This record gives sequence, C-alpha cells and structure tokens, in this order.
Amino acid sequence: MNRSIILASASPRRKQLLESAGIVATVEVADIDESHGDGEKAADYVARMAYQKAEAVVRRHLSDKSTDKSVGLDVVVVAADTIVVVDGVILGKPASRDEAFSMLKRLVSRRHDVMTAVAIADLAGRAPKWQRFVVTTHVEFGDVDDARLWAYIDSGEPMDKAGAYGIQSGAASFVRCIEGSYTNVVGLPLYETVSALADYTCAK
Repeated sequence: MNRSIILASASPRRKQLLESAGIVATVEVADIDESHGDGEKAADYVARMAYQKAEAVVRRHLSDKSTDKSVGLDVVVVAADTIVVVDGVILGKPASRDEAFSMLKRLVSRRHDVMTAVAIADLAGRAPKWQRFVVTTHVEFGDVDDARLWAYIDSGEPMDKAGAYGIQSGAASFVRCIEGSYTNVVGLPLYETVSALADYTCAK
C-alpha cells in the first residue's frame, strides 16, 4: 500500500530523513503553543508536542473532508518534536546568541539526553488511528573551549535547533560519543518511524 504521507513539521532535516528512506512526504506546518507545563516531565512534554502538531493537521483535514463521516481519507499524518535534556532541564531553541552560548556551555564535557517524540495518525477509518512513541539517545560532548563555541554560534546554525546544536553538521566535532539512534538526534528516529509507517508506504 502506498498512502499519502503528510509531515506536520517545518524541519527540512525531518523531510530529508524520510526521503533518504524512500518516503516522500508533503509538509504542512502546525502552529501550536509550545509552552512547558509546570512540573511536566520531559518525556511527557515532548510527546504532547508531537501529538498536538499531528492533531492540528488531522483536524484541518477532517474539517475539509466530505460530510460523509463513514468515508476515511487516504492520508497518514506524521509529526515529531525533539528536545535536549540535561539535569532534568529542557533546552529548547535559543532565543539569542547569549542563550545559545549558555546552552552549549552547559553541555560541554558531560552527557545529556536527546528525546524525539513521534505521533502518527492514520485517517483511513471513521476516526484517526494513532501510533505514538518516544526515543531517547544519550550524547556526550567532549571538552570544547569558548572560542569554538562562539565560532559555531557565529555560523547561525544553533538558532533553530533544540539545545543550540546540530549533530549532523557544525557541532559534530563537539560530540565525544553517542549511545542510541543517531537520526534521533538529527530530529527523527528513522528506524522506528519507518517501521511504524511500513503498513502505509512502499519504503523498504
């Protein structure tokens, strides 16, 4: 079966990862409130973000479909959200250069977790059928001096990334070791996601 896949994410990296696995997705960005609830655990937060992204796109398509509620849609919606967690603190996307430096400095010479939540909604039935999961990868930075951190920040790359770094490019040299899925750190756990989509696509 080859279904229409919609990626509810503005991240070009997630789209590229899916394409590398032979999955062509149409991008539809979901605008949601990304504020963190008081006392909300990191895994619960990232799972909620992915679900709400997918749900926003699902609602959009269900509201556009015919009035015949017994007819499903040939659409599968995929959403993901990625966070960096250190000492139980969630590091989102930095709002300034100084915040990016503070985040990177906090990660130097220590281990942190990268969590990506994925939410998949199949709209073929009378009601959406959901799959949801969270994948965690452990990443350890080596000793990186301030000059290298500022040079990386000057590239502009950290500003749209959780934890202020991208493992797939400029910050790769900061990483001493990684335990778990590499693509999860990039923004989408590819093995788990492609396995979940296997029933809907022709990707191998």
